[in-house]
Amino acid sequence: MRFWILGPMEIGGDDGPEAGPDGAATPAVSYTPRAAKLRVVLAALLVRANEVVSVESLIDELWQDNPPRTATTTLQVYVSQLRKLLHSADPEHGRDTLLTRPPGYLLRLEPDRLDMTTFEELHARGRKALETEDYASAAELQQRAIALWRGPLLSDTPHGPLLGGAAVRLTEARMTALDQRIRADLQLGRHRGLIAELQSLASEHPLREEFHAHLMVALYRTGRQAEALRTFGRVRRTLVDELAIEPGPRLQRLHRRILAGDAALLSSGSNGGNGGAVVVGTATGSGSGAADGPAQSLPERPAFQAVTSLPAADGAFTGRDAVLAEVERLLRDAPAGTSVALTGKPGVGKTALAVEAAHRSADAFPDGRIFLDLEPDPGRPLGAADAMTRLLRRAGTQVTLPAEAQDLQDALRHLLTDRRILLVLDNATSEAQLRPLLPATAGSTALITGRRLPAGLGGVRPVVLDALGPEESLRLFDALAGPGPAAAEPAAAAEIVELCGHLPLAVHIAAAQLRARPHWTAGSLAARLRDERSRLTELQLGDLDVRGTLMVAYLDSSPAAQRAFRLLGLLPAGPFGLWAAAAVLGLEEGEAGRIVENLVDGRLLEASVHDGLRQGRYHFHELLRILATELLAAEETPESARAATERMCEAYTQAAERADAALTPRPVTGPVAVPGPVTDHPQEWFAQEQPALVHAVRAAHAAGLWSAALRLVDAMTGYLEAHASWADWQATHTFALDAARQSGDRAGEARMLRSLGDLAWQNRRLAEAADLYTRARDTAELCDDPYEYGRALVGLADLHLDNGDTSAAAALLEPALAALAAPARARGRYDALRALALLALEAEGPEAARARFTQCLDLATALKDRRLEAYARRALRALRDPAPAAGKPTDLEVRPGIWRLRAPAPRRSPLPAPGRLSALTA
Repeated sequence: MRFWILGPMEIGGDDGPEAGPDGAATPAVSYTPRAAKLRVVLAALLVRANEVVSVESLIDELWQDNPPRTATTTLQVYVSQLRKLLHSADPEHGRDTLLTRPPGYLLRLEPDRLDMTTFEELHARGRKALETEDYASAAELQQRAIALWRGPLLSDTPHGPLLGGAAVRLTEARMTALDQRIRADLQLGRHRGLIAELQSLASEHPLREEFHAHLMVALYRTGRQAEALRTFGRVRRTLVDELAIEPGPRLQRLHRRILAGDAALLSSGSNGGNGGAVVVGTATGSGSGAADGPAQSLPERPAFQAVTSLPAADGAFTGRDAVLAEVERLLRDAPAGTSVALTGKPGVGKTALAVEAAHRSADAFPDGRIFLDLEPDPGRPLGAADAMTRLLRRAGTQVTLPAEAQDLQDALRHLLTDRRILLVLDNATSEAQLRPLLPATAGSTALITGRRLPAGLGGVRPVVLDALGPEESLRLFDALAGPGPAAAEPAAAAEIVELCGHLPLAVHIAAAQLRARPHWTAGSLAARLRDERSRLTELQLGDLDVRGTLMVAYLDSSPAAQRAFRLLGLLPAGPFGLWAAAAVLGLEEGEAGRIVENLVDGRLLEASVHDGLRQGRYHFHELLRILATELLAAEETPESARAATERMCEAYTQAAERADAALTPRPVTGPVAVPGPVTDHPQEWFAQEQPALVHAVRAAHAAGLWSAALRLVDAMTGYLEAHASWADWQATHTFALDAARQSGDRAGEARMLRSLGDLAWQNRRLAEAADLYTRARDTAELCDDPYEYGRALVGLADLHLDNGDTSAAAALLEPALAALAAPARARGRYDALRALALLALEAEGPEAARARFTQCLDLATALKDRRLEAYARRALRALRDPAPAAGKPTDLEVRPGIWRLRAPAPRRSPLPAPGRLSALTA
């Protein structure tokens, strides 16, 4: 069984694909999948033959950014279908071809079974023959390699990130093979037969100088000097018009030599000869660049030996398949004057990914891959002159290094010109440091890593690196810790990578700790990491230190940004708006925005483009948030921290009060400093900010800001009740109850007791509810608060209604209604009328209940309270239904948070609790 992918995909026997009448190539018997998705999976496995391709990479290749929820299961179905197909094609070996290998699948294949690997093997042999001046063999081998191509790579198969990267790599390899075959043919004196082919290639690839150079030499050798010069004029105009650059120095020198009628260009060598060798095409050994005449006629540059100073490849490197494919594609396809910049937060693995990408794209840079750390000591970046000196030395240049920066830059550019060299510039700190280091001509490029994007440099292609996904984190942890810990305690392993924030450095350290301490278990390590106060201390081992790595980014920031970083640690763990950040910092939004964006640029804070309310949002990575809280405690005075907390709580309180007022209109006092969505979309705003509001209540209580805690809880209560947010209701009101007691606020204490009673009653904790309502009534009576006194009585009456004790309920509702008679107590009076309506339904029938619910509706309309109005309307609608056929009086059924009519009629509607938001849509 053989596979062909250099063109449309084909699977068949040893006879190979043959061109049919329509030009399509098919083997005698084809097993090629008809379904495009199956071809995508098989193609991804073929271009990475004998390597494990992760499930995540295959899903990304199939669906890119929009995988279905069943993606993993669907992929398993595709793999199963491919296994059946491979078995049909090769019953003897097919079952052993496609194997499951964590974290994905592996297609096991002999090299001669795939045209891609055959091409790569022939191309490599041809390159070696050219280097050893065996031109006849070089031409023959490269021609055989080129002949394997039947069209663009996998031309019938959709390309995602993995296949797209492979297509770029292999297409470039094909062009290199073609270039090297032509070079060998020129050495063999075959220039006359090359002209037509070269004219076509120059037209198809107008920016590839090597084809124009070859054409100029071939024309000149056949006595067509004028056409050779016109060829130079055409390529020069194209380069100037499209890229605003002049042709490379070697092409320009060739032009001058043809213009001067240089006789040395007329000779060509034979097999092994070098007397008139024409050095053309892509870089190989000492002969790289455009056509330039005899190799020995270039005294201006010393002989160059390919160099590599990359760190060793990391055998445990895992994941990042899509990003790696993108970086590799950008490196291989880098036009002149462009570079690739990897940016991301500290500890995210920028250096590791850059080194991996450099190793994977090594064949595209045969003249060398040079690695340089631009900040070898934290806080002490290399100057540009020092960096250039180190690069030149690592390139092995024999030139005595000049002292002047301009001379160094000239020497570096001279080194890179017409060569294919990759510079890996790690830990870049500024544009000024990078600018003189970047290659300016085609062939060479730079792969930059750094926290900040060098946006001031032209031609930089950014790739932002984020934390790993959960599956990638687990795979990395498993690869580094060994299979034992994760397999023995998978839940603990998942918790560890979650506590590490999926940050590669943190996961690396956690895994290394388990490997270094075999008496530890994944469960014991997870327990150590759970405590935020010591998590960063736990995440250090030897010279690996998460806190130290994060601190480098912090110390690299301005004093204003450092202070902002510390104070923003007071905000909740989730996303927050700029308005909240400005409040914490005590600044106007404009000034706060500039500082916050500086933190984003330094990767100390993350930004999302917009939330559902079209607001910019920011958030900390979990480990950076922990660092911010550590630094807040260590470097801010208690007074400063308390003042910032007070500003934060006041901002959230004002916003929540206005959002609540937008839902239940009422006057709100105090300065207005809240974003538009608070009043324009109050429900959505509450839903978005609910975790932050709970955090603010907790922070206010911890700081002893008793009044702030009470005000904020008062503003939240309606929303929490409407959305049945029982846990947050309990937590916030417990804090607020303690705040009221700490501050001696009896009215606030009564209010919180009564609200907690409502919560207990809604959740059927009836004894607890009775106790809380009773204490609320007594406390309200002590502080002479008729509003809370009346509402507590209504709560007790509801409990009696719940038990069917209508007489006890009636006895409580009469004084409740009297206590709530004042106009300012209309909200509480609504509750009393609602309870009286339900009592009337039980004692007197639907007509009496309708009269009471009509009073409720009138009062809710006057209050402009949509929730209460909706409840009253729904109750009246339910009461308009006909009575049950049996003639039995309609019974009252009370459940936690919901009142409804008990009757067999299927059309009868429930009467929801007045606070339930679901009533709004009834």
